[in-house]
Amino acid sequence: MTRYLALTAVGLCAFAQQSSDLDSKLSGKIAAALTQSGAPGVSVAIVEQGKLAFAKAFGHANIAENRAVDVNTRYAVGSISKQFTAAAILLLEEQGKLSLDDKVSKYFPDLTRSGEVSIRQLLSHTSGYEDYAPQDYIIPEWLKPTTPRAILDQWAKKPLNFDPGTRWQYSNTNYVLAGEIFEKASGHPLVRFLREKIFEPLGMQSAGDCAEASPADATAYTRYALGPARPVQREASGWYFAAGELCMTPSDLARWDIAFLEKKILSARSYDEFTREVKLKNGDFTHYALGLDLGELSRIPTVEHGGEVSGFLALNTLYPTRSGAIVVLSNADGINLIDPLSRQIATLIFLPDRPPESPNDTQQVRAILAGLKKGKIDRALFTDNANTYFTPSALEDYKKSLGALRKLKSITRVRESLRGGMIHRMYSAQFERKTVLLNIYVMPDAKYEQYLVTEER
Repeated sequence: MTRYLALTAVGLCAFAQQSSDLDSKLSGKIAAALTQSGAPGVSVAIVEQGKLAFAKAFGHANIAENRAVDVNTRYAVGSISKQFTAAAILLLEEQGKLSLDDKVSKYFPDLTRSGEVSIRQLLSHTSGYEDYAPQDYIIPEWLKPTTPRAILDQWAKKPLNFDPGTRWQYSNTNYVLAGEIFEKASGHPLVRFLREKIFEPLGMQSAGDCAEASPADATAYTRYALGPARPVQREASGWYFAAGELCMTPSDLARWDIAFLEKKILSARSYDEFTREVKLKNGDFTHYALGLDLGELSRIPTVEHGGEVSGFLALNTLYPTRSGAIVVLSNADGINLIDPLSRQIATLIFLPDRPPESPNDTQQVRAILAGLKKGKIDRALFTDNANTYFTPSALEDYKKSLGALRKLKSITRVRESLRGGMIHRMYSAQFERKTVLLNIYVMPDAKYEQYLVTEER
């Protein structure tokens, strides 16, 4: 186990060099994104080539105290906790103490249609049990302590939202029930088991129940509309349990990611179960495995999960084919920071041939759009082909239709790729009355071969 806890002198030097290189690439961008978002703080950890390559914190853990975040600041990770619950159950299955295909009735026969719902369906959100916590803000009920059993008595005895296995619907109730099944089958408290079997072996010293709070933890904040960050209360004890009760630093979550990529804690078979998409009975996709979302970034497979509890947002994304991962944790809910920041970082690291968005490019795209809104273009910016497209009739249609959208509010690059020897860029242009897409091809000499405005799909 010591191999997880110690870094050799060579390893320290390698980390310092990697961290320095990434620091020059990323720190300014992360700091700028934080400032623009209005969030108090954000911390980032990056795994590259199977190793922790970057860990840095930005902003405030507590605004009133002027206390800065640092690499040791813990955040609530919310529903990222679910993958640890799934891992605990898979470890029990390896020990022969339960099966993913066990029915809930084996452990809790008094719950609705428990003889039809399997543990696998709980972990994949295909059970039909209704979510007890769908709100994205804290409600009065959550300020009063509860117990997992009380949650199940209220929510898992209601009629199912659908027949088991026929639909996918995210539900925290599933994981509260899964955690209760774990404790009944194992005879151990869930968090203690996680500490002994996962956190301690991997050196995740900060990881644990958020109820075991430290004065050094990040303070929870929210935002109302586009206002400033405001302190917000946390949920009382018992509300999240196996569905979202863990706190940790980004670096410790990255240690879990490294073990996950290397398949260190579970058996190979368990990892296959962990990451296999669960399909509906009719064969439809769910894009969800066991506590994990399955997706892609420009055709690079991703395994990820986000987390949200009162005052915190979190995102943990693994890139298995790149032996990499990106962890972004923030101490504010209601602010769109972590997802775009994570994708920006991933593009810089895992798509190095994909240049970052250039302000000059965006400015030119905006200027061309402003001209089209008036029925005019600078034909020197376009190829011969593109100039044949912009006939007087076409320009008149652009003028009338874009003019009706009123003021242009923003332009954001959505994606970029290569095709036909050109750079293909898509932008989202938000007007007062409508948002449209800009479908653009740019030649090697920087002339526009295509500049189409289409409705957002």
